[in-house]
Amino acid sequence: MKPLVSIIMGSTSDLPVMEKACKQLDELQVPFEVNALSAHRTPAAVEQFASQAANRGIRVIIAAAGMAAALPGVIAAQTTLPVVGVPIKGMLDGLDALLSIVQMPPGIPVATVGVNGAQNAALLACQIIALSDESLAQRLAAHKEGLKQKIEKANRELSEVKYEYKV
Repeated sequence: MKPLVSIIMGSTSDLPVMEKACKQLDELQVPFEVNALSAHRTPAAVEQFASQAANRGIRVIIAAAGMAAALPGVIAAQTTLPVVGVPIKGMLDGLDALLSIVQMPPGIPVATVGVNGAQNAALLACQIIALSDESLAQRLAAHKEGLKQKIEKANRELSEVKYEYKV
């Protein structure tokens, strides 16, 4: 099994957030890899990873970073693969990371999800891959149907909650 998605984080301290992406990819049966690479501490390794990812069969890269949050942009600058940035909440409630990732210069796009939005990053990666994978597209449709059913069930249960003045 070869990975289709690569999850890269600036530090293993980001794993508690990025675990949600791992679980989502696992649930949707999408092969992935996970690595810790730092744009500032291991720049040569980041460059090698980014420049070789497509040759290894990677289809989408999810890159998480906090504070200066350079990792997603540095990776995007060195590959033509889609990069999804996940800003990690740290200083300034993650606003610093969010702005660092979302404000990319022209020509170097990084799709960006919300702060600590690892699950959405995984779903976006799957949606990109599903454009050419009908089986994955069906699994995504089933996932969304499950979300719908969960809310419909919660709404039915809410209708049973009694209050004196609830009509």
